[in-house]
Amino acid sequence: MSNGATLRAAPVVAFDSAALKAGLRRAERSQKFHALVLVAPLLLFLALNFVLPIGSMLLRSIQDPEMSAAMPATAALLRALPNGALPDDRLVGVLVTELRQTSERGALSGIANRLNYDINGFRALLFRTALQIGPETSRATLDDLVSIDPRWGLRETWAALKHASGPYTSFYLLAAVDRRVTADGGIAKTPAQQAIFVDVFERTFGVSAVVTVLCLVLAYPVAYLLATVPARLANLLLILVLLPFWTSVLVRTAAWMVLLQREGIINSIGRRTGLISDPVQLIHNRIGVYIAMTYVLLPFMVLPLYGVMKGVSRLGVRAALSLGASPFAAFRRVYIPQTLPGITAGCVLVFILAIGYYITPALVGGADDQLISYFIAFYTNQTLNWGMAAALGLVLLAATLMLYGVYTMLAGTSGLKWR
Repeated sequence: MSNGATLRAAPVVAFDSAALKAGLRRAERSQKFHALVLVAPLLLFLALNFVLPIGSMLLRSIQDPEMSAAMPATAALLRALPNGALPDDRLVGVLVTELRQTSERGALSGIANRLNYDINGFRALLFRTALQIGPETSRATLDDLVSIDPRWGLRETWAALKHASGPYTSFYLLAAVDRRVTADGGIAKTPAQQAIFVDVFERTFGVSAVVTVLCLVLAYPVAYLLATVPARLANLLLILVLLPFWTSVLVRTAAWMVLLQREGIINSIGRRTGLISDPVQLIHNRIGVYIAMTYVLLPFMVLPLYGVMKGVSRLGVRAALSLGASPFAAFRRVYIPQTLPGITAGCVLVFILAIGYYITPALVGGADDQLISYFIAFYTNQTLNWGMAAALGLVLLAATLMLYGVYTMLAGTSGLKWR
């Protein structure tokens, strides 16, 4: 009879278990919904103030709307033009008609500027042609254009027009890595006298790597000292580390300009102590950039290291010493591996900040010491070539994301060892 009661009770237990699981799922969904509601204002703020503006700016690196907006019929025919081919009379006639109409509307400057980015002198070519064509040239041929300027007979001229026919283009992204589209549609290196961006990116990454290494070498003993001294003294030293955060980067960089100049304090001390006989050039060169950037970014290396070292137990080092290891071997084989998370986090943080630095290299460095951020600001504020600025920014963003991906892989690798 008890067996029968047990059999009859089993479905009730199963039903209660299913209901309990359903209730737990509803509770989890409710918690997730409430969490989403709480962070929704922050997500909306980030989307409106960061994601959308940055995204719209980066889209300019692939957008090419000038010709397709002002000369739509010509742009459509150019997109159908085979690579490396010269136009037929129909395309030339449409081009001449829309070129005259665009010039009369005063809207030719945008197209001329865009084409001048591709071929130097294209702006003058367009305006000269627009001035010499009239209503009677609506049925112009290619020979008529060549009679105005021989450059109309070159395949490169029409390839540039085709490449600018939009609405999207690879021109800016290719130019950001010193590449260009040839007349036959292939991709080739930019001529050596015009190729600058690969060298600038190499310089940016090289300077950032050196600054990162210098920050690590200087910050590691400072962070170790902060983590080992008594708390009262550590708090005082930590305030000194954080003190630069309360001062503007521009002010700190200007201070280094005063210190490093030929008649500055450092050169004066060196001559008075006999270390140098003549002033040493420490500003407007790579040395000044290294010194100033290392000083500015040093706290960003100290804080991650200190945060990790504060949680490292000294028992492992003591055990190694008791087993006969030398102090250096115990430090290298036991202590440093436990601080690897702080080392990687600090290096990634400093490197990412360094590759985007603008003020310090611009003020302390020379013409050959400017990083990629200088050229992004130049194209944004001076030449108003936002497409080129966006392309350089996109390449820099891609490099940053790749670096962050490498850091994520290293941080998630449990087998990372220090030998």
